[in-house]
Amino acid sequence: MLGPEELTALLLSLKVATVAVAASLPFGVAVALLLARARLPGLWLVNALVHLPLILPPVVTGYMLLLSFGRKGPVGGLLYDLFGFTFAFRWTGAALAAAVMGFPLMVRAIRLAIEAVDPKLEEAAATLGASRLAIFATVTLPLILPGVIAGGILAFAKAMGEFGATITFVSNIPGQTQTLPSAIYAFLQVPGGESSAARLALVSVVVAMGAVLASELIARRVAARIGGRDG
Repeated sequence: MLGPEELTALLLSLKVATVAVAASLPFGVAVALLLARARLPGLWLVNALVHLPLILPPVVTGYMLLLSFGRKGPVGGLLYDLFGFTFAFRWTGAALAAAVMGFPLMVRAIRLAIEAVDPKLEEAAATLGASRLAIFATVTLPLILPGVIAGGILAFAKAMGEFGATITFVSNIPGQTQTLPSAIYAFLQVPGGESSAARLALVSVVVAMGAVLASELIARRVAARIGGRDG
């Protein structure tokens, strides 16, 4: 059984990961479409920026978020002055950090799904007079839906395990910004906290394994669909 502090960290992590995926998914689909379908100069730079959080140390990403979205940052300062809203040292900041760290995995999964769609199917719909939005909603989206789900699951798993960027951006405040990885770290710093850390580590493993298995099942479904279409 999880104690009150452990349960709070777990519920907060689930909340942060869910919000992170829900908020970033529309942007992930749009960016994946841009990278897969557009033929514009400079797309390599967009692709590099999207994947930058995977390359940079998470602490650096968290520091950049703090500089940008903190109260004295250009974006964070504007949000605070206009709406009295701030990301720094709030659970919403943890969700932002988790979304940024999981975004590359989401975009890559969706992009691969889009590239597997035969453009001739979209072209056929266009010849029938369908608008781009209608083509996407009725042709492209149903075909890439498994990839979208897989990308969302991978981003969710990454969000559940995010530590470096989160603790740098929003600190480790119990009940407010202390997610599962932060709680494990905190328990390991105090005498007698090993059992709590072990329980939370086990929960993390179960969640991560569940996400990987779900993603693998969906990936096989996509492969089967593509194989059936090609055959």
